Amino acid sequence: MELIEEMEDYAKTYNVPIMQPEGIAFLCAFIQQHHLTNILEIGSAIGYSAIRMALLDEQIHVVTIERDKERYQKAVENVRKAHLEERITLLYGDALETTVEGSFDMLFIDAAKAQYIKFFERYEKNLIKDGYVITDNLKFHGYVEHQERIKNRNLRQLVTKISRFVEYLKKREDYDTTFYDFGDGVGISRKK
Repeated sequence: MELIEEMEDYAKTYNVPIMQPEGIAFLCAFIQQHHLTNILEIGSAIGYSAIRMALLDEQIHVVTIERDKERYQKAVENVRKAHLEERITLLYGDALETTVEGSFDMLFIDAAKAQYIKFFERYEKNLIKDGYVITDNLKFHGYVEHQERIKNRNLRQLVTKISRFVEYLKKREDYDTTFYDFGDGVGISRKK
């Protein structure tokens, strides 16, 4: 699809973080394999992953939250171009302050990495039993596994928070979590 390539080019040109090809392919296959249709996404960016997910099946509805005004507006434009306004609901605001009603069979967290635990705890109440929480960027360009390569304090703090989130997932006994190396590292947690 031309729009997908357009978004990938835009992301590259304007340094907008979107999922890596291997990661988005894995995510889409997972959604299809588990017949997931009601998805809450934290972090729309320009609407790339929401559009990719919605295009998988006409039954899929995505609610997605973005706090950056410029990216939100670009996401609105892209969703309109894809003719998916009926199946993608874009919310503008901070996901830690936004209220979302309803139940979802998947929560996809791909926003501010330092806030992953807070996002998880805020929205897990919206997740149905046997629903999935999928988190991206758990390897963060290899820094999580090779912290000796980190040269500045801010990056070290961020990587420490991602590592803390990985440990948090491992300790949550009410979820079964599996970690994958696809893309930049993906975690899949199933609510028991």
